[in-house]
Amino acid sequence: MDDLIVKTVTKLIIPFIQLYGIFVILHGHLSPGGGFAGGAIIGASFILLTLAFGIEYTKSILSAKVTERVEIGGVIWYIFIGLIGIAISGVFLGNRVAGFPMGTFGSVISGGMISLITIGIGLKVASTMISLFHHIIEED
Repeated sequence: MDDLIVKTVTKLIIPFIQLYGIFVILHGHLSPGGGFAGGAIIGASFILLTLAFGIEYTKSILSAKVTERVEIGGVIWYIFIGLIGIAISGVFLGNRVAGFPMGTFGSVISGGMISLITIGIGLKVASTMISLFHHIIEED
């Protein structure tokens, strides 16, 4: 697309969309949202970037290797947090029983390991959306 207005507006709003996606991921245990919703928001921001500037521009920022490694990293992170629960308490993804500090109610660090889990989910969802969209675009 060669529309100057679309490209300018996209460059202006992408950082805010991604910041909001990070906010949704980190506050998913306090309000509606979490890893899936925040990851979808971040993935949608890269899809918008692809639609405005083209796939080659987006791949110069975020290559296929990087998205693949982030996908794998999100899954490994999720499993790793679960294994910590098993190692400490004998329960996969055990939160309070594993001794994770629960913090004070209503603060960002109040869900124990839930925030850590949603980070892994957010990474997986965002990178999967980006790679799927790029595969669909490349097949046409």
